[in-house]
Amino acid sequence: MTESMNFRYWLGIMMFLCLMAFGQTGIALAAQSYVVVDTNQSACFDDRAQMNCPPSGRAFYGQDAQYYGNPPRYVDNGDGTISDQSTGLMWQKTPNLAQKSEYSDALAGAASFNLAGYDDWRLPSIKELYSLIEFIGNSYSLTPYLDTGYFDFTYGSNNIDGRYWSSNVYVGTVMGGQTAVFGVNFADGHIKGYGLNGGMQQYVRYVRGNTSYGLNDFVDNGDDTITDQATGLMWQKGDNGSGVIWQEALSYCENLSQAGHDDWRLPNAKELQSIVDYSRAPDASNPAQRGPAIDPIFNLTETESWYWTGTTLTEGPPDQSGSNAVYVAFGQAYGVYSDPRTGETYLRDVHGAGAQRSDPKSGDPADYAEGRGTPGQDDQVRIYNYVRCVRDAQ
Repeated sequence: MTESMNFRYWLGIMMFLCLMAFGQTGIALAAQSYVVVDTNQSACFDDRAQMNCPPSGRAFYGQDAQYYGNPPRYVDNGDGTISDQSTGLMWQKTPNLAQKSEYSDALAGAASFNLAGYDDWRLPSIKELYSLIEFIGNSYSLTPYLDTGYFDFTYGSNNIDGRYWSSNVYVGTVMGGQTAVFGVNFADGHIKGYGLNGGMQQYVRYVRGNTSYGLNDFVDNGDDTITDQATGLMWQKGDNGSGVIWQEALSYCENLSQAGHDDWRLPNAKELQSIVDYSRAPDASNPAQRGPAIDPIFNLTETESWYWTGTTLTEGPPDQSGSNAVYVAFGQAYGVYSDPRTGETYLRDVHGAGAQRSDPKSGDPADYAEGRGTPGQDDQVRIYNYVRCVRDAQ
């Protein structure tokens, strides 16, 4: 190699390293401690059924399947553990599928749990546990919302029973005063706060590693955007200002130009859940924690608001499996309750602020005046939900 060639070679190496270390603004990129892994949704849907993915500018463009996120990078360690090299978390491969646990036992059991030579296992936070969900499931076809190529799974008493405990106790109450703990249901694709009255039992899958996972690092950019340095995502500081149907939510983000950026998108379910603050709720028992389940650095039009994601919940029989989209409740996750004594119908928090459920993508909320779902805690249906767009910060 000649002297000039040698110089160009090393100059190229130096430039490459600089590009790796610095963004276009010249600011060094912070290491992401909280990698939001993708939902693995690859099919596109209109407001009723699966469709060919539309081109830019057409109806329903900009949904989950049209943006590729960080894939999980699972490694089976051959010792009963699964590592995700994307998140830095190590998981128990095979939980006790023959025996569910009450929450107190699940929490205490981590202290004595030993697997593969490790004794620093813990009950996962709701954000750690949610990192495992994949939105390709359907309880009707017995397809879990989990990569069963790596993680062992079984259904409980029915096809929508695949609930796992997290360590997050709800700061409010559900079902008229019950203490609740959040869990992920890998059978039907939801996060809900589960009341502890009656000895509620669920499955347990322990985790270890990356103790920074799920911790946000928000910065107000002073231009009506918020950057989470932990995830590398930039968010609208405010929202769209009114409830809209799902198709309009997609269109709003695709057409948004804000703070000099025009590459905004409707967040997928896991991106939006990443900014939930589970230490807050409108009905929090501690007055200091009362407010929507999001850091006060963000602005909301309405405290009791729910927000659309670009993710379709593929639940239901084939003729219905594209008609619902995922939302995250930053306000209370209301259900419609009918008092059997008086016949009075009213709303009450049944699943907690921070729950992830789904709504029909279009239609008339009046058609669901009595809610839908489990009798006695039928989910309120709004259809017209808010929008907060996201983009990659770097």
